[in-house]
Amino acid sequence: MALLEINDLHISFLHDGKENEVVHGINLSLEKGRTLGIVGESGSGKSVSTLALMRLLPEKKSRTSGSIRFLGEEILTAKESRMRQIRGRHISMIFQEPMTALNPVQRCGDQVVEMLRMHESVSRKEARRRAIALFEEVMLPRPEKIFNSYPHEISGGQKQRVIIAMALICNPDLIIADEPTTALDVTVQKTILTLLRQLQKQRNIAIIFITHDLGVINQIADEVAVMYHGSIVERGLAETILHNPQHPYTQGLLACRPPLNSRPMNLPTVADFMEGRQPDSTERPLEEHTTPLLSVRDLSVSYTLKKSLFGKPRKTLQAVDHISFDIYKGETLGLVGESGCGKTTLGRSILRLIESQSQQISYNGQSINSLNDHQMKRLRTKLQIIFQDPYSSLNPRITIGDAIMEPLRIHGLYNNTRERREKVLQLMEQVGLQPDWYQRYPHEFSGGQRQRVCIARALVLQPELVVCDESVSALDVSVQAQVLNLLNSLKCHYGFTYLFITHDLSVVKFLSDRIMVMQQGRIVETNTADGLFANPQQEYTRHLLDAIPTI
Repeated sequence: MALLEINDLHISFLHDGKENEVVHGINLSLEKGRTLGIVGESGSGKSVSTLALMRLLPEKKSRTSGSIRFLGEEILTAKESRMRQIRGRHISMIFQEPMTALNPVQRCGDQVVEMLRMHESVSRKEARRRAIALFEEVMLPRPEKIFNSYPHEISGGQKQRVIIAMALICNPDLIIADEPTTALDVTVQKTILTLLRQLQKQRNIAIIFITHDLGVINQIADEVAVMYHGSIVERGLAETILHNPQHPYTQGLLACRPPLNSRPMNLPTVADFMEGRQPDSTERPLEEHTTPLLSVRDLSVSYTLKKSLFGKPRKTLQAVDHISFDIYKGETLGLVGESGCGKTTLGRSILRLIESQSQQISYNGQSINSLNDHQMKRLRTKLQIIFQDPYSSLNPRITIGDAIMEPLRIHGLYNNTRERREKVLQLMEQVGLQPDWYQRYPHEFSGGQRQRVCIARALVLQPELVVCDESVSALDVSVQAQVLNLLNSLKCHYGFTYLFITHDLSVVKFLSDRIMVMQQGRIVETNTADGLFANPQQEYTRHLLDAIPTI
């Protein structure tokens, strides 16, 4: 008997008295000790299907029909008291964003202990012992210290390990991992995937692994189900699906991942395959750039972690440690490294969004260190940034048209609102946003569309240098391909210069002319994109390259 059997599952949401079906009769099965990968873009129905399995969909706003049988027991008709016994004890879930999955005002260890004592009659002392032992098993450093730490005091990878420990503490039969590595560094991602495989073998656990990245699926799944618009369009053994995909959607998902062995002008998109278009495979030549646009010398940034009774720093963190480099006019300079290495701090400090302790930054030969606020404001028309999270960087109460227009109004560009609106509408079309969306609000758009709004907002001033801070890291690979193509085409059209910050080496190779590798606040290696991949000089760089998920 299969551990899990899903038959003819339909899911609808209710809105204004109407039903909108989002999952259309899917069928799946999973045996104990096996991993099923569910792949698809955001909105394809992956997560909502597993939430139905956990019976976590809002009952008054959704309708679910069909059958979900777990160990022979029907889930959809089980009483809520029974579901509380099943959740955590027999079926656990690892959520995508560990910071929101953990209670920020409760210590990490207490949250794991709470899960155990909810399902088993054990003393607090025994629960603590088992939790710390499990922290060791999931390879958390200094388990006792992390047990007593709050979520904000540990790294993203460590928070994800705490979530995994919470999912494992009751020895479940099935773990649902919902995009658990999407926004993690490639090195942390590789560690988490290896850890899940090891724990699965040791405990004979079944795993449903949800992702949009087929490269990740190749690392962990035995079987794959590909979802598109609420339906399963392809299903089979992982090796078969990944090496011989039959459906155009699966072919598109595979093709839109940035290649490591070439530098095309544009990435193929899912739409190319769904509409039968032949993707452009033209290679992009490596360009030589000789005129420095921005020069940085001896840049350092430190943070005070602890002060004395009299306010003097007692403990500091050197986030950026005496860095020097040039960005040449018209180039894309990639900056890669693991979380916490200082990438974002470096990007923001060269724009003076963070003040540094020692530096010499010149832009077009002009020193910007000593500029006052008024002078810096004028210069900001030439220096812009695209932030990582498009939702939090947009005001939810302002329409996207007004959000894009705001920089024009602040800097007093163009004569009146009508002229500014015309410029905004023109730019919206260039970044792939329909003009009639001008009056819509950020919550009405997908993640990829919101990122296009942020790109338009950064580019509306026609800057010369744009800092892209992890601007595609949380996007589906298909949407990511569209945004990367957009950044490339805008660069060709306007002659922008990019500092592209990311932890994804396949992305940075596709977009960059040169790449800087950053480790613990220092630049440890700089080379052309092709040169860095072909002949990395540092062990740390080789470590990053080895962690890239490949097919």
